[in-house]
Order: sequence, then structure tokens, then C-alpha cells
Amino acid sequence: MKNIIGRYIISDSNICHGKPVFRGTRIFVSDVLDQLADGLSWDTIIEEWHHNITREAIQEAIQLANKSLLDHIHATRTT
Repeated sequence: MKNIIGRYIISDSNICHGKPVFRGTRIFVSDVLDQLADGLSWDTIIEEWHHNITREAIQEAIQLANKSLLDHIHATRTT
């Protein structure tokens, strides 16, 4: 089952066991977020993934991670 999460991010049960990846790749969104957390620059990350992801894709990953965090906080406050 394919789930379009954003313009650049999807999950598909036929690709990487359904974990979120950047569209058209097998690059886990979580791997890129980990690289950002480790302090790598966006340009370094893009180079390490051989330009298979873009700045816009990284930006979307951050925005979705932020939304997820805020949704989680809201959900824990209302329970």
C-alpha cells in the first residue's frame, strides 16, 4: 500500500518495508534526520546521497518531523 506523505516523501509497503523514504529513492527519511541531528550540513547530506535528494526534500522532512512532534505533544496533553 502506497501512502503519499508529502511532495517528496512516501511510504510504500513494497519499498523498504513501508518506512518513509524520499520519493524515487530508498533513502530513509530517518537517516537524513539523523544526519541533521549529528550536525551535517544540508549540502554535505545532499552530496553523501549523490544528489538523489534536494534541499526542498530535506526541508519537507524537517517540517513533517516538527508537525509530528507538535501533534504528539498535543495528543499527550489531551489524554
